[in-house]
Amino acid sequence: MDPTEEKTSKTVDIYRDTWVRFLGYANEVGEAFRALVPVSAVWGSYAVATAYVTADAVDKGKKAAEAHGDNPGRTTRVAAAVVDTFVWQALASVIIPGFTINRVCAGSLYLLGRTTKLPLPVRKWTTTAIGLSTIPFIITPIDRSVDLLLDSSIRKIYSEGEKHK
Repeated sequence: MDPTEEKTSKTVDIYRDTWVRFLGYANEVGEAFRALVPVSAVWGSYAVATAYVTADAVDKGKKAAEAHGDNPGRTTRVAAAVVDTFVWQALASVIIPGFTINRVCAGSLYLLGRTTKLPLPVRKWTTTAIGLSTIPFIITPIDRSVDLLLDSSIRKIYSEGEKHK
């Protein structure tokens, strides 16, 4: 089969293969800017990321429903797809990265305050830059860690190691 045919025949997952995926990183960006923006803006970034997580979980549930038709166990498979996607996305896209960026930024702001004589606005912008530059480095380790966590816990309950993609 021609590789170009293979690429065109693969269905595109709007939540994983398009720009929509970046909505899952909204809260990390919000956390990076926490020192510069009102707290309501940070909470708004969490709302965007949570909406993304919920939409992806619902999408995976619909796809599981279509894939299993009227087969016995359909409801269980759909529920497993929704739960797996929601828990994975909540941990890997919102909770753990948000906490990580929050702590990196808080630590950076504290250390800059203790070790430099930079004015506060410069320390805040530096903290934001550090937080934003940390995001690409934490994604893969967090994703893999959440996979390991779910593989060794709730995925044992509802599947034989199958991940809902």
